[in-house]
Amino acid sequence: MPDEKNEIEKLIDNMISSGDEFVVNLKTVLPNSLSESVVMFHESNVTNLKKIREFLNK
Repeated sequence: MPDEKNEIEKLIDNMISSGDEFVVNLKTVLPNSLSESVVMFHESNVTNLKKIREFLNK
């Protein structure tokens, strides 16, 4: 099980960093109103992913 936790944690970290990169790239091509929505959506996803990571570490 510890190996599975490590793999899931790596996946979560990868999802967060890839999402950060994706949002930065999208902000350059989207209008401000849409880019703000994308940023808020990503921040919500990051919060949820961090909660999942916390749950796994209990």
